[in-house]
Amino acid sequence: MEIKARGLTFEVSDGGPGDGEPVLLLHGFPQDNREFDRLLPYLHEAGLRTYALNQRGYSPGARPQNVDAYRLREAVADAIAVLDELGIEKVHVVGHDWGAQIGWLLAANHPDRLRTLTAVSVPHPRALMLAIRVRPSQKARLAYFEVFRSPRAERLLLGRDATVLRWMLKPLRAERVQRYVDAAREPGRLTGGLNWYRAFTTDQIARTGVVTVPTTYVWSDRDGVVGLTAALRTADWVSADYQLMAMRGVSHWVPEEAPQELADAVLARIGV
Repeated sequence: MEIKARGLTFEVSDGGPGDGEPVLLLHGFPQDNREFDRLLPYLHEAGLRTYALNQRGYSPGARPQNVDAYRLREAVADAIAVLDELGIEKVHVVGHDWGAQIGWLLAANHPDRLRTLTAVSVPHPRALMLAIRVRPSQKARLAYFEVFRSPRAERLLLGRDATVLRWMLKPLRAERVQRYVDAAREPGRLTGGLNWYRAFTTDQIARTGVVTVPTTYVWSDRDGVVGLTAALRTADWVSADYQLMAMRGVSHWVPEEAPQELADAVLARIGV
């Protein structure tokens, strides 16, 4: 379905029982809402109604040209506006990568709109900032940010038949990698995704508060982006029921590599 909100048009894939509790799923880079395809059947079988949003830069009708339009507050406002258009007052949120970042900000700034949060791969922003300060290895893990912010990033990722993009996604099945490569070649699509990095500044997350929404954080030990310190210190920033779920032998792409295990975490958090 298409949802018009904030002067933009967002693609939303909906599914599951019409009377089920609503779940909003927020994807990361360089994927889109299809990264949840293997997770959704488990949620639907449990009776949940799901809404997987293609965020700004990914929905063809939501690709502003201005880099500042990709500041995190805009994506947070998008999520709230889409919920309003759907008539959903309170929702369970599942977010991966940038989607997890938006999930944390939603939980911290709009706790009245969330029932639960399941954040995948990316920890609470303040825990990540702490880890960057005290662990040089965590700072090194995020060095790719500057590469993605470069004007040359599109050519780097798509050059030589998208060799770099394919390398990033190598833990995934070949057909799934190809669908993201094909999508990245759509006019404006890759630039929209990269603009999240270009618009990012630490002041956007530096004041993120304590989360009072029941929360599960899912971290995987082969994630090249987030180290153990940030994962462990996330507990400091949740003052509601909280669980850290650590997956072994799984890389950053949790929803596609370990959908059943992630579904178990989501369903346990939601309580169904």
